[in-house]
Amino acid sequence: SFFGLGSGGLQIKITVNGTPETHPNNIVYLRHRPSWKVRKNVFTVLKNHPNNNNIALGGSTNSNLNKNNMTTQQLQQQLGGMAQRGGNFSIAAAPNNSNRIMVYSCDHDTEGSITLSMGQGKKLDHMGIQVKFFGRIDMEGGVHEGRPHYDFISLSKELLPPGSLYDTRTVPYNFRGVEKIHETYHGRNVSVKYFVQVEVKRQWLPPITAEHEVLVQIPGVEPSINEPIKMEVGIEDCLHIEFEYEKRCYHLQDVICGQINFLLVRIKIKHMELAVIRRETSGEGLAHSAAAGGGSSNGGGGGGGAAAGNHTTGNSAKAGQNIVTETQTLLKYEIMDGAPVKGELIPVRLYLKGIPADVTPTYHAENNRFSVRYFLNLVLVDEEDRRYFKQQEIILWRKNLG
Repeated sequence: SFFGLGSGGLQIKITVNGTPETHPNNIVYLRHRPSWKVRKNVFTVLKNHPNNNNIALGGSTNSNLNKNNMTTQQLQQQLGGMAQRGGNFSIAAAPNNSNRIMVYSCDHDTEGSITLSMGQGKKLDHMGIQVKFFGRIDMEGGVHEGRPHYDFISLSKELLPPGSLYDTRTVPYNFRGVEKIHETYHGRNVSVKYFVQVEVKRQWLPPITAEHEVLVQIPGVEPSINEPIKMEVGIEDCLHIEFEYEKRCYHLQDVICGQINFLLVRIKIKHMELAVIRRETSGEGLAHSAAAGGGSSNGGGGGGGAAAGNHTTGNSAKAGQNIVTETQTLLKYEIMDGAPVKGELIPVRLYLKGIPADVTPTYHAENNRFSVRYFLNLVLVDEEDRRYFKQQEIILWRKNLG
C-alpha cells in the first residue's frame, strides 16, 4: 500500500518478489489475513476461494473446462451451448495478484523493490534512506514488563545516500539467507510478525517510515511417536466412561476420529458435547513457569462447575508471575442427545479444516515468551444441568503451507 500522509508528498510502495506461480513450493495464496477471532459464518471463506475466482458454474453440466488456458472470449463460446441446455454460469474477472494475500515459507528469501514517488514540482531533501527487515514478538496486548516488543531479527541496509528526491525512483532490495525460526502468529495478547520497513531520514524532522508485513509459515514433519489416546474417567459409583482417540498428533487438515464407551451410567445424562479449545499463554519466563507445573496437559472437572469449553474467552493471571492465559472455544457441537446405556459406543469424527478459525500448530514456549496449545473438551450435561467435563491436549503440526 501507499503511505503519503505527513510525508511532504512522498509516497512509498514496498513490494516483495514472488508469486505462487513463480515459486509454487514456497508461496501460496491465503483467503484472508490470519487472526485469532472465530468467524461467525463458517461458509464465508468459500465465497472467494483462490481456486474459484475465474468462473462459477451452476445447474447440471458435464463439461470439463480447462479454465487456465482459455481467454474470456473462448470461455463464452464454449459456455454458450451450456446456456442453451439450461446450465447457469457466470464469468468473473481474474483477481489482481498484487492485492491478494500471500504467505511465504521460512526458507524463501525476502527481496523486492521500493518505489519512492514525489508529486510533480515537489522536492524532498533527505539524510539517507534505509530499508530494514524485522522479526518481532509483540506483546502490547499482554504483560511485558516495560518491553512491549522483542526483535529477534533486526537487519538494516542503506537504500540511498543523502540527497534529494524529485520524481519516481525504484530501488531493489534483498535480505537473503535470513533464518526465520518462528511462524507469523496474530493472537489475542501476543503476535509474531516479519516486516520490511523503509525509513527516510530528514534533518530537524522525524523520519518518514513505511512498513510491509511478510507472512511466514514453517512446514513441519510428522512426530515419530504418535500413540493413540485412551483414558478412563468418571465419578465413583455414578459414572464411568472410556474415551479413545486414534492418535495424539494431527496436521491442520486432519480428521480427529475416536469413540466414547459408557462403562457405568447411574446418572441421567441429557446430552454430550465436544469442543476444541485454544489456550494462549504469554509472558516473560514462560518456559520456567511450565517447568514448575504452570500448565498440565490434562484437565478434569465435576458436577456443578462450568466447563472450560463453555467460555468464549477468559483471562487469568497466575499468582506471583506475569503470565496471562487466554482460553478460547473454537468449535463446539453436540455428539449425543439423550441418556446412554451401559456398553453404548458413541463415535467421534471432527474435521479440523471445518473449524471456523485460523488454527495454528502447537507452539511450546516460543522464545520463552508465549505458547499456544489445543485441547479437546468433552462435556456431559445431566438433567439438572450439572456439567461433567474432561480435557485432553492434542498436538497440531503444519503439513503444508496455507
